[in-house]
Amino acid sequence: MKLGVVQTLIIVKHTDFGVYLGESIDADERVLLPIKQVPKGSKRGDSLDVFLYRDSKDRLIATTNKPKLTLNQCGMLRVKEVTNIGAFLDMGLERDVLLPYKEQTTKVREGREYPVCLYEDKTGRLAATMRLYHRLKLNPPYKADDHIEGIVYEISDEHGAYIMMDYEYTGLLPKKEVHRNIRVGDSLTLRVVQVRDNGKVDLSLSEKAYVQMDTDATNILEVINSYDGVLPFNDKASPKVIEDEFGISKAAFKRAVGRLLKQGKIEIKEDSIISKGDI
Repeated sequence: MKLGVVQTLIIVKHTDFGVYLGESIDADERVLLPIKQVPKGSKRGDSLDVFLYRDSKDRLIATTNKPKLTLNQCGMLRVKEVTNIGAFLDMGLERDVLLPYKEQTTKVREGREYPVCLYEDKTGRLAATMRLYHRLKLNPPYKADDHIEGIVYEISDEHGAYIMMDYEYTGLLPKKEVHRNIRVGDSLTLRVVQVRDNGKVDLSLSEKAYVQMDTDATNILEVINSYDGVLPFNDKASPKVIEDEFGISKAAFKRAVGRLLKQGKIEIKEDSIISKGDI
């Protein structure tokens, strides 16, 4: 019988408080399925699909409820409570799973969902970790220019944002691309730039340059028009001002502004950009 795994076990014995399950009808190793979990009409010898975890007294116990994650599986779990030993996450069971402080990659907050993997700790209990890099796989079934939905699971000041894809694979959004206020747990639509020979995946928030330039130009003109046609700064503004307003780099901003200028849709002044019409 395996902790943290959904498995098929056989009813060995009935009691007033539940049934005991084993791998065979005469198994010596047994686990309790509490009475409220026992399907009506169940009898000795019947097979049941159950999930095994430990109760508050560290006893192995079975449940017919479906857990949100199983052992070594990664996914999103919601924080129910933050305590002095870590955060307790909703597993969909009567007992929550602990995310220890040492396994957190960022400060977690009650009510928010975070990417985690389920593992068995040194004491034989199920626990959660946000340290996913070595638990996720390389070589995803993607190719360059595919678009995917990814979840930020860790942010590195040196490398960028690490992304969980399909709850199974890992990829990287490079530091130079992390312009927005991205947080661990955020879901992003990303473009696959390349899958390297070593299986590592480079991701981007942007489309190819020529496509992204048109998108950025449209967005910039919409913002200018929201200022009644006069943006209160020009392309010499600081990168932070541009990022805060448009969520793009200064280089991308200058490319898009250049496109609009060439199309005759804006005019650049000493301290502003003026719209000359809709895109």
